[in-house]
Amino acid sequence: MWWGMDLKSGYPFWSIRNGLMHAFPRLERDVRCDVAVIGGGITGALIADELVAHGHEVAVLEQREIGWGSTSASTALLQYEIDTPLVDLARRHGQDAAALAYLACAEAIDLLQERARAVGQVDYRRNDSLYYASRKRDLAALREELAARREIGLELDWVEPEALWRDYGVRAPGALVSRQAARMDPYRMTYRLLAACQRAGAAVHDRTAVVDVKPASRGIVLRTAEGALVRAGHVVVAAGYAGQQWLRQRVARNRSSYAFVTDPLRDEEAGALRHTMVWETARPYLYLRGTADGRVIAGGEDDSIDLPARRDARVLAKAAKLQRKIAEVMPDLQLRPVFAWGGTFAETADGLPFFGAHAEHGPRVLFAMAYGGNGITYSMLGAGLLRATIERRGHRLAALFGFGRLD
Repeated sequence: MWWGMDLKSGYPFWSIRNGLMHAFPRLERDVRCDVAVIGGGITGALIADELVAHGHEVAVLEQREIGWGSTSASTALLQYEIDTPLVDLARRHGQDAAALAYLACAEAIDLLQERARAVGQVDYRRNDSLYYASRKRDLAALREELAARREIGLELDWVEPEALWRDYGVRAPGALVSRQAARMDPYRMTYRLLAACQRAGAAVHDRTAVVDVKPASRGIVLRTAEGALVRAGHVVVAAGYAGQQWLRQRVARNRSSYAFVTDPLRDEEAGALRHTMVWETARPYLYLRGTADGRVIAGGEDDSIDLPARRDARVLAKAAKLQRKIAEVMPDLQLRPVFAWGGTFAETADGLPFFGAHAEHGPRVLFAMAYGGNGITYSMLGAGLLRATIERRGHRLAALFGFGRLD
């Protein structure tokens, strides 16, 4: 089972900045609900919020403190761009499916804005997204991507090298700029969503590990490490990247990514990062974004390490390498890390997530596997998809985001 995984290392900024924002109790008695959500990170919070808002009785169970898993290590780049370019996704799944994925992710930015404004105080802000060519040989593919996105109705601009340097301080042979992007504090969003769910009557429990899940008449029974029973009509496994441990079928591969954050910078020091996130065509990609209090978060340097001790040992060296890469592409930007960390993430073969039932567990156990760099965006979409599934309704993304595409 999933409850022993170490999903982060170093000092993730969000948990240090915010601390334990709200005390949620352990589960110490048996409960009944329509839907039990296993996992109290940003994915579980968005799903619980969607279900509670539409009249479902929900219980959220988190083995650690709320938000203390990979959510606290997330850098929360909110953008419609999927790690797999639109052109490549169309080659794999067809033009219509690729367009559906990209346009749904663009809509998700607006949906996240609605939720962020409703709960308040989560540092949500709209950003531009600058996607630059790492090398001259990437320009042809980047121009092809520009045409493909415009063809499906996405609005974005091409930026030549001179304007890239003048307006963004980036030395690169060309770039795309889209306006449909945002940033937020994922840890605060998780706490504030779940606190609102609790006020609305949902049961939210942290420090509560689920050790057994069994089918029952018209539902599922979960047993916690303390012996409490949760009887639910459906279970949603929103355990982050640890959800793979529930499945014999390998649906993604775990990797490690690294990040650092600076002290607050003056506006002239942060430059375009005050309103623009920056990332590149190379894989793994370097990325940077600002925060509400004037800091800069930088990340990347992904590797195949999936052992916490080895990941821990690499954090400082990875932060130093990120600094060097940033100095090459943005030489006027002087960044000094004050906190650095690493965390586990997972990649699927096509860059898309998995939401829904898997044949191994039957129709009442649903999975929320929001993989890749779009985890929060996917989770916003997956919340509606899973609600539709629970309510026995169809959903436009069910096939594309389902396990059936592996067949």
